Amino acid sequence: MKRYTKVIRMTGYYFTKEFEKKKHHKNKVREVKEETVAKAFLEGNTEILIYFQESEREIIITPLSDPKDIKKYLGNKFLL
Repeated sequence: MKRYTKVIRMTGYYFTKEFEKKKHHKNKVREVKEETVAKAFLEGNTEILIYFQESEREIIITPLSDPKDIKKYLGNKFLL
């Protein structure tokens, strides 16, 4: 299952994904477009970690989550 992270802060939000490297290299965390995350989420094999930067609170949203929570934390693009 793929995992993306939505970081929410005072000035806005952005999505990231951690790419695993082989051998001795560190994993890379890269920013990704919201459209890419929405497409993967609608395919059904993705979970999104919602991270609130100020309070350091975390919530995990999957395609099986309550549609109200999906709309609240991710928006209409992520609803089927």
